[in-house]
Amino acid sequence: MNDCLFCKIIKQEIPSYKIYENEYVYAFLDINPVSDGHALVIPKVHAENLSTTPDLYLSEVSKAKKVVAQILQEKLKGVKGFNYVSNQEAIAKQVVFHYHEHILPKFKEDEGFLHDKNVNLKYASLEDVFNEITK
Repeated sequence: MNDCLFCKIIKQEIPSYKIYENEYVYAFLDINPVSDGHALVIPKVHAENLSTTPDLYLSEVSKAKKVVAQILQEKLKGVKGFNYVSNQEAIAKQVVFHYHEHILPKFKEDEGFLHDKNVNLKYASLEDVFNEITK
């Protein structure tokens, strides 16, 4: 898809903070995080949502979510749990129409949820989080 933001990220036409990749998926930090380490896992095939994504890529996204969560748990201090979220269609707040799964590390009980503004971010920038994860 020529105009798809996530397809452009996969092709490295748009920069991202990549934290995991294999032949089927690409995982990177969300540019509008609701928690430190908020990451996205996307298939390397364009599909608008979960329902239209080929089964092979769905299973690979699921496996990658586990790997990414382990990376975040190991590298970011204080992670106590995760939310895993996928929105389908505009009515459900899907903004980018390329299937993606959000991984939201939780550090305390009252943190924001998807599309909430989180004022509890301790890192000054995505680059700071990325540096922590990749060191």
